[in-house]
Amino acid sequence: MGDEQEIRVTEERLIVFTRYPEPGKTKTRMIPALGAEGAARLQRQLTEDTLVQVKELTALSPLSVEVHFSGGTEQLMQAWLGSDFVYQPQTEGDLGTRITSAFAASFAAGMTRVVIIGIDCPDLKADLMVQAFEALEQCDVVLGPAEDGGYYLIGLKRMIDSLFVGISWGTSQVRQQTLEIAHKLNLAIAFLPLLNDIDRPEDLK
Repeated sequence: MGDEQEIRVTEERLIVFTRYPEPGKTKTRMIPALGAEGAARLQRQLTEDTLVQVKELTALSPLSVEVHFSGGTEQLMQAWLGSDFVYQPQTEGDLGTRITSAFAASFAAGMTRVVIIGIDCPDLKADLMVQAFEALEQCDVVLGPAEDGGYYLIGLKRMIDSLFVGISWGTSQVRQQTLEIAHKLNLAIAFLPLLNDIDRPEDLK
């Protein structure tokens, strides 16, 4: 039984994309409403709240967790968020390049189900993350749609590079373009509930 548990640990991975909360360099679209310090505080709070849910998830289900960060250093991330997580700097490039790289590294390491989340969605709770991994038992892709037209979560059980090519990142077209590619590839898609991202001042309501 112990061996089975051990195997499971190496099969599923949750990757959290975040940024070190340096004022002026994080949540920049929030700076007009909150100021540079306030925007950084929001980034800090959203990240910490997300990782509370991630810890709940790991209590429910043994899996590997990595925090992929931009800005800061591994030492700064560890000083901020503790030593419970593996920290990896995000690769250079647009969001599609960074997501592709994160998935590719995890599948190369032997993962069979990989889910990537951001930190902008306060309603993303541990039980939804569990649903995402369960959906990958039957489907090729799981998506958590965000109200702004993007997605707050994406999961795969094998590498599908083309899902992240030719996407207008940062626009309301992201999810629609992703789905068009998925349909062309005849992929089976599972959806989580539609949730709101905190990206712009109007989202703070």
